[in-house]
Amino acid sequence: MAALLLVVLAAGAWYSWHSGWLRSAASRLAPAMDPAPANLPSAAPSAATAAIVAQGNLIQGNMIATNAALADATARLTALQQRLAELNQQALSASGQATRAEALLVAFAARRAIERGQPLGTLETPLRTRFGATQPNAVDQIIAAAQKPVTIGGLSQDFAVLEPRLAGGPANERTWDWMSRQLGSLFIIRHDDMPSPAPEGRLARARAALAGQRVDLAIAEIERLPGKDAATDWLAHARDWIATQRALDQIESAALSTPTAAPIPAPIAPMPTAAAQ
Repeated sequence: MAALLLVVLAAGAWYSWHSGWLRSAASRLAPAMDPAPANLPSAAPSAATAAIVAQGNLIQGNMIATNAALADATARLTALQQRLAELNQQALSASGQATRAEALLVAFAARRAIERGQPLGTLETPLRTRFGATQPNAVDQIIAAAQKPVTIGGLSQDFAVLEPRLAGGPANERTWDWMSRQLGSLFIIRHDDMPSPAPEGRLARARAALAGQRVDLAIAEIERLPGKDAATDWLAHARDWIATQRALDQIESAALSTPTAAPIPAPIAPMPTAAAQ
């Protein structure tokens, strides 16, 4: 019986091995019996790779944040530079306007003193400081006129005193010259639109010119009068007055043309740093 049982078991084992059932069952039982050695080789590389990837992501995130902060700081610096340039330009412009205003104030004060026949006094120093280098002749004329003032009112008063002598002939006029002048004034031929050359007409026009401060026209009329020799001093004073007015106009024009500061170009913005890839 024992021998027969052994024969049966041997035949079954041989059949199972030959048909492959025993090999498949052994392969299924092997992982269940020893799972750890099969999983260890694949688990270790996966954890290392994940750690490296996480470290790389952290570094890239820090670089992006750093580049963003750097770009923001660059933009702020550029804005500050632009604002500083604008403030500097405004300060220079204000300084130029103040210089022009001061020059105009000195010029107007000098004109006011001359027109009133007053000395310049302490105004002489700023007048030389502001305009002595660019308008030396005009400054010298104004200072000399202030020392011997000639006003339009004084010219008008002196002209009123001279009028009777201007209408007549010179003091040493001979009788024949007087008669010739009188006969010549009886008959005057002129166009209707031309002013009268008679002494009375010239005196009237000179008087009106002085009232309008047109001293040059008054001089032109007086120089054609028969008694112009009596107005030699008056003509010299009138010419001094005209020269002084021209000098005042020159320093006022120089004050108005005082150059202001040139605009400062805006700073060039730096190139932003490229972000890390």
